Amino acid sequence: MEGQRLGGRYQLQNRIGGGGMAVVYKATDLVLNRIVAVKVLRSQFGSDEDFVQRFRREAQAVASLSHPNVVSVYDVGQEDDTYFMVMEYIEGSNLKDVINERGALPVAEAVRIALQICDALDHAHQNHIIHRDIKPQNILIGTNGRVKVTDFGIARAVTSATITHTGSVLGSVHYFSPEQARGGVTAEKSDIYSLGIVLYEMVTGQLPFSGDSPITIALKHLQEPLPEPRQINPDIPQSVENIVLKALVKDPFLRYRSAKEMMLDLETCLAPERLNEEKIRFPIDDEETKVLPAITPEMMAQYKPEHQLDRRTGDEEGESAEVKSNWWTRTLIWVGTIGLFLLLAAAGVIYLLDAIEVPEVAVPPVTGTPVATAKLKIEQAELVPNVIEDYHEEEEGTVYRQEPAPPMRLKRNSEVTLYVSKGPEEVAMPRVIGEKASMVQQQLQQDKYKEVIIKEREDPEVPAGHVIEQIPAPDTQVVPTKTAVTLYVSKGKKYVKLPEVIGKQLAEARVDLLQAGLEVGEVSEEPSYEEQDPNVVLSTYPHEPGMEVATGTKINLRVSNGKYPADARIGSYVIHVDPDGEKMDIRIVRQDARGEGVVEQTIRQPQDLTLSLVLSPEKDAKIEVFKNGVLDQTHHISYENLE
Repeated sequence: MEGQRLGGRYQLQNRIGGGGMAVVYKATDLVLNRIVAVKVLRSQFGSDEDFVQRFRREAQAVASLSHPNVVSVYDVGQEDDTYFMVMEYIEGSNLKDVINERGALPVAEAVRIALQICDALDHAHQNHIIHRDIKPQNILIGTNGRVKVTDFGIARAVTSATITHTGSVLGSVHYFSPEQARGGVTAEKSDIYSLGIVLYEMVTGQLPFSGDSPITIALKHLQEPLPEPRQINPDIPQSVENIVLKALVKDPFLRYRSAKEMMLDLETCLAPERLNEEKIRFPIDDEETKVLPAITPEMMAQYKPEHQLDRRTGDEEGESAEVKSNWWTRTLIWVGTIGLFLLLAAAGVIYLLDAIEVPEVAVPPVTGTPVATAKLKIEQAELVPNVIEDYHEEEEGTVYRQEPAPPMRLKRNSEVTLYVSKGPEEVAMPRVIGEKASMVQQQLQQDKYKEVIIKEREDPEVPAGHVIEQIPAPDTQVVPTKTAVTLYVSKGKKYVKLPEVIGKQLAEARVDLLQAGLEVGEVSEEPSYEEQDPNVVLSTYPHEPGMEVATGTKINLRVSNGKYPADARIGSYVIHVDPDGEKMDIRIVRQDARGEGVVEQTIRQPQDLTLSLVLSPEKDAKIEVFKNGVLDQTHHISYENLE
């Protein structure tokens, strides 16, 4: 598809990446004249409704996010059977290429990258978006060092009632969480586990689990203990290893409760007082099932008598038979005793399990309710509420998320985390005066301001299309989702029509121009055929009367000096007219270098009329005589023949 144009404005250049579902091209936005990345759904999936819906879901998921560490989505479109999404283009490389090229990264750099990924995930989780495919290939490192999370190809918005996925397991197996591997609950903590794998790979240069097949790797995530990072790279501080271990614990309830909690831990992990902290420990499950060994033929053989008598005489044969009989008796007694012991032991274990088993209860739905009501419902369900307050769009004191959420079941007295809104967070209104209005409007919309109102007005100083004034004023504390922003945008200088000043005296022309908001530029005097009165305006330049010009523009004037040009030929011409013995109206039309002139009179007798003429080398004279309105004579006088 290289060289193809999509949507009439995106010119595809070269391919820069791709996955199983789509191909990514570097492209030029011909309308905004900028470089973008265009993700195009592979052609074989264009007719597959499932893949198309997943592709659209990606666009919707990412478009709802606005964060400096998340790749922005500009546009989504379809052209015939080609589905595409236009995204921010990041100049740089992905984290996997960096690790392959450099091996284990310096711990400080790995922590810096993980912090930015955490920040992006926290923003996504706050918007109920789970990425579900965090891996180094989906982490872009810009040339400016900025980390960008991309490829929400299998992300989806979740609600408290839809936190599981059935039918298929999506993601990359090396970065699977145990719950993803078993096809169970896929929530925010799955992203934390995947980020833990990424951090592990950054500080050690290798993956914790590998195998010959995806199934083998998935089983290792479920069953095998994690190879500790400091065994591979002893230079890793204990505080950093503790973060990796906590993110990668197999029990999701022992992991970080949120990406924000992990981010706060990362922010302080390289502080001198934390570098040698104690190694983190996790509780051991004492109720883990114990397996008793089965009775094997080898175990039976150890009870066989060490010596047997030779059967050489009849008495010896009788004694041998008696010994053999006793051996079988002893064996049956042993088997019976062991069987009875195992039966009693099994019964005892079952009894103890029944006695100590903690019943499970359903987690009640409390999202959207006041915190007091939510805590009461959790306690009534014999669970323990843990309240975490944070800024959110929900009304203050309202539970906007719970973890875990229905339809999960927990053992009685287990903890349920309630995320309670402190109300929308106020931010300082950015200063946008002097910025280009179209870019400001796009940024404010991405920052989820309630409304952006554009009002235009003329301004002689500010270029057209740039912001003159903003309401609210810069640095005002506002809540974006509740704030309407008004931008006063410059139309540039005011435009007026150049007034008609040709033929007016210079003084009058000056007044007309100043009243229109214009200025008088150069005034030059020139001889003229048309105008013999001095200081009469002959022409304006570089603009002509009636044209739209910006206020403040200087208008140059040419005015008459009261003289004819040096090459003018001035003379006279005599015309004989005869009324034919009766009263007659005579009308004479003269055309020469001065323009057109008319002489009208009534005569009763023949007479000669003398007309003055002014000719130029380019303009001869023409005289027409009308008697009672009827053309009677026509005379042509050339420049050379004028006397």
